[in-house]
Amino acid sequence: MTTKSAARPAKAAAESTGSVRYQSGFASEFATEALAGALPVGQNSPQRCPYGLYAEQLSGTAFTAPRHANRRSWLYRIRPAVHHRPFRRIEDGRLTSDFDQVATPPNQLRWDPLPIPAQPTDFVQGLVTMAGNGSPYTQSGAGIHVYVANRSMTDRAFYDADGELLIVPQQGRLRFATELGLIEAEPQEIVVIPRGVRFRVELLDSAARGYVCENLGSPFRLPDLGVIGSNGLANSRDFQTPVAWFEDRNGEYELIAKFMGHLWSAAMDHSPLDVVAWHGNCAPYKYDLRRFNVIGSISYDHPDPSIFLVLQSVSDTAGVDSIDFVIFPPRVLAMQHTFRPPWFHRNIASEFMGLVHGTYDAKAQGFAPGGASLHNCMSGHGPDAETFEKASGAETSKPDYIHDTMAFMFETRHVIRPTKFALESPQLQSEYFRCWQGLQSNFDPGRP
Repeated sequence: MTTKSAARPAKAAAESTGSVRYQSGFASEFATEALAGALPVGQNSPQRCPYGLYAEQLSGTAFTAPRHANRRSWLYRIRPAVHHRPFRRIEDGRLTSDFDQVATPPNQLRWDPLPIPAQPTDFVQGLVTMAGNGSPYTQSGAGIHVYVANRSMTDRAFYDADGELLIVPQQGRLRFATELGLIEAEPQEIVVIPRGVRFRVELLDSAARGYVCENLGSPFRLPDLGVIGSNGLANSRDFQTPVAWFEDRNGEYELIAKFMGHLWSAAMDHSPLDVVAWHGNCAPYKYDLRRFNVIGSISYDHPDPSIFLVLQSVSDTAGVDSIDFVIFPPRVLAMQHTFRPPWFHRNIASEFMGLVHGTYDAKAQGFAPGGASLHNCMSGHGPDAETFEKASGAETSKPDYIHDTMAFMFETRHVIRPTKFALESPQLQSEYFRCWQGLQSNFDPGRP
């Protein structure tokens, strides 16, 4: 058995992070080869590819999608992706795309972190579906999962035919060995794996935990900036896509697919991570959330949380996204005569929130890193009583510096429906509602 890795990327400017190398830009037209001359010149599918490779196109959007929205890459691989034994159904574990298991309550919900398992558990085995909406069949909506793992995937790879995966590590560093290259990520970074791309997850620490948004709709994109102008929020140059890397490895291998909400397994006699060169704009990438350029008010009040938008999956309704990925990073609050934490609100959108690091400024207690909350359509939410009391009397002539935090939100246009597991989980905080019960009436009709 031999394993070959990237010798040099011949056609892409790359930057290095340790031993792993990346190309800079969001959904750019990349070109990279692990062996010099592996990329055909002047055409995509020559009669004979260099090195005896097979040409294969990976289409992340319809062939006829507009050029600005079209995602596709040409792969040059040792064996085509079709080379495997037939798939058979296997146990889904705690992973599901059935969001009609139980009635969805309008209650505000919050969970403690899931514990790291005692038994050996890899990334796929440790996926747990908490909530979601839509359907893989209609290619719309979102699945929201958490993962807990204590071992690397070995001799097996995974792909999701149902959706694109946005992975948010909370504990433990991960290495993603993908068909298109290697990505290493730590907490406060995110990784996005396009629909259908094969990969395995290796743990760089003893245990790992985090969140996954399975985007069943259109691929994530950067939002337009409108009146903000040409700079701000997540900058394209900070997204990193791997250079070509491959395994030429024979032996028993398992390929696991998520297809139509279920898991399937196929035997292979080689590693599926055998792409020697590729070019295009449909590829995995990572982004460091700490590089987000926060926009905010410097006079009074504060804008809607859409100013914290990192990525969006657009819908067929202008201005209404299928999924918004929003973060609440360290920042400076300078608004005067203003209640500075998030205000009380009820939304037409639904919000699933997680905490990667530190403390969330709108909740003084109970929201732990690795935990989650769900506030569905028109369910009232906002700061707890302690936070409200403190912020109502705070000095606002000086700025507040919010340090050491990283919270995020998966916001969707449709109601987020918790699974039976989530509603029966011992991690569900049955007393969550009490954080607002201390809010007293301060109304005095005699005092303007």
